[in-house]
Amino acid sequence: MTKASNLGGKFTFANTPITVNRMGYGAMQLAGREGNKLVWGAPRDIPGAIAVLREAVDSGVDHIDTSDFYGPHVTNQLIKQALYPYPDNLTIVTKVGARRDSDGSWPHARSRQEIIDAVHDNLRNLGLDALEVVNLRLGGLTGPVDEPFEEPLTALAELKQQGLIRHIGLSTVSQEQLVEAQVITEIVSIQNFYNVAQRTDDAFVDALAVQGIPFVPYFPLGGFSPLQSSKLNEVAASLDAKPMQVALAWLLRRSPNILLIPGTSSVQHLRENLKAATLELPDAAVATLDSIAAAAI
Repeated sequence: MTKASNLGGKFTFANTPITVNRMGYGAMQLAGREGNKLVWGAPRDIPGAIAVLREAVDSGVDHIDTSDFYGPHVTNQLIKQALYPYPDNLTIVTKVGARRDSDGSWPHARSRQEIIDAVHDNLRNLGLDALEVVNLRLGGLTGPVDEPFEEPLTALAELKQQGLIRHIGLSTVSQEQLVEAQVITEIVSIQNFYNVAQRTDDAFVDALAVQGIPFVPYFPLGGFSPLQSSKLNEVAASLDAKPMQVALAWLLRRSPNILLIPGTSSVQHLRENLKAATLELPDAAVATLDSIAAAAI
């Protein structure tokens, strides 16, 4: 496949050599499911998962988001199987700060030793000598929590000094926590819950843009009420597009520092998601989409 000419334009992480297309890929959905255990075990269709990863890179995706606690270990092993040796321009971003229990839960794993162990797990399963970006996962499922994080972040900073990781990011944090973290080490990216219906971080997105720090939203269709979903569906129908495509296109338009990592285990859905990068949203559609979050206040 010929690489796409436009995946939302490019963005360079401030104070780094990292430049990526704004439309990336999130690998979480490549892991399997066992009963109520989500993101657990190998996928039923391993060749299909490998095909998705290769299609993404062949289509121009050069930013993949993953974690060794997806599976656990599964998505990183699939990425290595599909893409190693990695293209020179591929940026793999991983995260630490959680682990998986046998019941499928996601307890915190933020002690110094747990952070060290997690980084080494990611290195081993991805087949890398150094991790490009490691995000420290804090907070709850969808929002930040006022909690201490000096121990895990300091551990990451030490691993950076040792050359095992090159850059550090944060996930599910507030603006205040970012300021605290920047006293300990440089932070090059933020990954938070944000979409057209969940816009608590509007001011945060804009503040990060001034600093040249990318904002990477997760759950682009998460937390929608039925009314909000119906508005999104109406806009999508008017544009002959999928709701997910519209939600992603709105994010790309929202701010130039927003990078997308939509996930899927289907080549067809991957292609649909990537088309969002070229979806033009008329001003009337943007106004309707902007009203979705306002109506919930």
